Amino acid sequence: MPKQKVYFANMRARDPRDNTVSKINRLFESAGLGETVRRNGLTAIKLHFGELGNDSYINPVFVRQVVDKVRAYGGKPFVTDSNTLYLGSRSNAADHIETAIRHGFDYSVVGAPVIIADGLKGGNTKSVVIHKKHFQDVIISGDIATAESMIVLSHFKGHEVAGFGGAIKNLGMGCASAVGKQAQHSARPLIIEEICVGCGKCIDVCPKTAITLVDEKAAIKNSKCIGCFECMTICPERAIDIDWVTEIPQFIERIVEYAVGAVHGKESRTGYMNFLTHITPDCDCVPWSDAPVVPDIGILASRDPVAIDAASFDLVNSQKGNPESMLQHNQHKGADKFKGLRENTDAYRQIMYGVEVGLGSSEYELIPL
Repeated sequence: MPKQKVYFANMRARDPRDNTVSKINRLFESAGLGETVRRNGLTAIKLHFGELGNDSYINPVFVRQVVDKVRAYGGKPFVTDSNTLYLGSRSNAADHIETAIRHGFDYSVVGAPVIIADGLKGGNTKSVVIHKKHFQDVIISGDIATAESMIVLSHFKGHEVAGFGGAIKNLGMGCASAVGKQAQHSARPLIIEEICVGCGKCIDVCPKTAITLVDEKAAIKNSKCIGCFECMTICPERAIDIDWVTEIPQFIERIVEYAVGAVHGKESRTGYMNFLTHITPDCDCVPWSDAPVVPDIGILASRDPVAIDAASFDLVNSQKGNPESMLQHNQHKGADKFKGLRENTDAYRQIMYGVEVGLGSSEYELIPL
């Protein structure tokens, strides 16, 4: 398979023609993303609106440039995401849209309607047959499955369990309904009792009241746990862990298989842009934004989700780490920053398994603009 083209614009600018808005427009054209748009067809602009309290999501002014490009090619764009599995500001469409508007994603800014793809409470879904190792079929949010084309805008950053979140995770987890998300999150966290201080923060964030205090230690009832990992993210003592050897490889593979289902039927009509700016340790699902682990790098565009994530992974690792961030290991250039954040993660498995299931290619040609 030939190397897939990944176009790259850095963050330097000394001229109006090199501002970020101009770069987004040039990336869109250079990567041929306009070719994905079907004239008079509905185009989903898939992104993450950010949890309330988070501020590292993609700037809505940048999203507007993509919306305008889709319109210029004759498409009918809408900006979209799916409801979350966990409790928070995006667990139903009413709260989700309000959060999006609070973060600047209203029509006056982005120029397109906000539509939550799986409906008011996650009931708008479509089953997509994929015949893969973990799933014969996957449950995709209905309005994403129905759209004729899709542009996937991803803020590239770290992730508590998957290692990093980019285009693949934006497809696999982000395009799944709550039922689909739960099918991917079948791993279960464990309490390390000798570390737990019984602060109760995990109890507050658990969407299924699966955690209680027993003898001043947190205890998880597995029959109620849905494996959303919010307790792991919030725990200040890092007293909640997981069986990384057996659980996480399968978790990552399930994400990738859902990504296959998300683009099913419109593989040639889906384009990708990764924003390598404010590269935080955590997903934008958390209600905060920690210090970036490396400097801002730039923006990438491609027609291949695996290639764009592979290029993003390599670019992040080519940077020198920020010693004032959560990254306290692997700070030197060339080191795996995602293992530096969380040594048990296996982020590159997303890319390897993406190649294995035919989602895309890990071989890429980076083309600077």
